[in-house]
Amino acid sequence: MADVPLISLFDALLADLDGVVYAGPHAIPGAIESLKQLSGIGVGLGYVTNNASRSPGQVAAHLRELGAPAEDNQVVSSSQAAADLLASLLAPGSRVLITGSPALAAEIELVGLAPVYSQDEGPVAVVQGFNPEIGWKDLAEATYVVNAGALWVATNTDMSIPQARGIAPGNGTLVSAVAAATGQTPRVAGKPEAPLFHSAAKRLGAERPLVVGDRLDTDILGGNNAGFATVAVLTGVDTRQTILAARAAERPDYIISNLADLHRPYPDVTHHDGTYACGTATARVANGAVGIIGSQDNLDSWRAACAAWWAATPDASTPQAPELVWLDH
Repeated sequence: MADVPLISLFDALLADLDGVVYAGPHAIPGAIESLKQLSGIGVGLGYVTNNASRSPGQVAAHLRELGAPAEDNQVVSSSQAAADLLASLLAPGSRVLITGSPALAAEIELVGLAPVYSQDEGPVAVVQGFNPEIGWKDLAEATYVVNAGALWVATNTDMSIPQARGIAPGNGTLVSAVAAATGQTPRVAGKPEAPLFHSAAKRLGAERPLVVGDRLDTDILGGNNAGFATVAVLTGVDTRQTILAARAAERPDYIISNLADLHRPYPDVTHHDGTYACGTATARVANGAVGIIGSQDNLDSWRAACAAWWAATPDASTPQAPELVWLDH
């Protein structure tokens, strides 16, 4: 690749939040500075979140508290993507049963649809998003309406959600309850489906966006589904090892240590006669194992290993972790 920063090849960055910009209540070291640099080089910035319980304004306010550049309209949530999807499928003024938060109801209103809360009000669709206040009666109401033939859209299907006390059930768990009771499957607007990313790119007027995320199963798969370039950052959930083992649909175009790497040239990965090289590292697949000449601490070694292993397993439908044989220089 030319000696230009990786981000300069794109016109916008679509960034995940947790694990990319912040971890819990604190910003990830260097992330805020890296995001601030984008405006100076003419690269748009959008934040893409599956969180349907907070409004974009609340998310943007949190980002500003951390020092990040964030106008309300730079945040695109799965609630907005769900509202956009419903608006494209329903007549204006159609009634939509809300199984979710007030923030979700507000997004439904903004696109000209009418939020309702009971089957008695004649909804033609159900939208389901995360809300910690949801109870059995809410899920039952959604079940009645879906069983009656209504269109069903879920903001997202994350099975778990991190909380201060640990991992808790996410929206996907609640969606699964309605799915089990109805035998139906909802349309999904959030990650890893494409609508959320297309909504974000459209809002920024971006033609060549780069999606950055820390999770293969939501951020990277979603960016790939949208047809956008993707970069996995190693400040959150997924690791060098899990990225190497990724199934084909969840493989990123780039791998970086942190957001500061966006502002550095990305090293070329070349190959000759089955050997893949990145920087001073090389990798080669033989007998189901990847032989790597390079340091385990050097990300270039992993970039070369990924290129070699992915070329050998181009159609992997499940994660496959190869044996690694490390050979020092």
